[in-house]
Amino acid sequence: MNTPLTNDLLGQLQGQPLADISNQLGLSPSQTENAVSAALPLLLGALGRNASQPQGAEALFGALQRDHAGLDIGSVLGSVLGGGGQGGSILGHVLGGRQQNAAQGLGVATGLGQGQASSLLQMLAPLVMAYLAKRMFAGNAGGSGLAASPQQLGDVLGQERQSIAQQGGVGGSLMGAVLDRDGDGDTDFSDLIGLAGSFLGGGRR
Repeated sequence: MNTPLTNDLLGQLQGQPLADISNQLGLSPSQTENAVSAALPLLLGALGRNASQPQGAEALFGALQRDHAGLDIGSVLGSVLGGGGQGGSILGHVLGGRQQNAAQGLGVATGLGQGQASSLLQMLAPLVMAYLAKRMFAGNAGGSGLAASPQQLGDVLGQERQSIAQQGGVGGSLMGAVLDRDGDGDTDFSDLIGLAGSFLGGGRR
């Protein structure tokens, strides 16, 4: 049971996209799905945090319109698997100085090595942006897009972030551990270790 945007995007990645990510990282399908299920709330939560301030919402709204609108998730994944997609640059904007903590936390939560966790975040970042652009702007002329303004974008992402936090579990705990600290010194991921046991054992629902 994931939150609305997370659940929708995870659903779109089922099947061949997750299989391609598995092959790229050298993971089993179940490892990949577990890791993606933990990483997506972190990335969407980080975007919600950034968009909680007017200037952050305006910057994200502009980036989605300028660089990501009209892109298909499948084609973006193909570019990412081929070494494109600018995942590192996107993570720099989304996570700032928290990139290393995010990879470390994702590794702790899912049993991946930090290098694999970092690679996964870099692969998912362009997919998240393409997905958001499609959800926010698709059909806007007909009124069916979710965001016609930076404020509406901030509201949508703020609701997602709140839902992730309320749901808890590995995704919510990872988001809290990475984002809700100042980043001074080492982040304490001890709370994730117990969660990881049930998560890796299939008890994440």
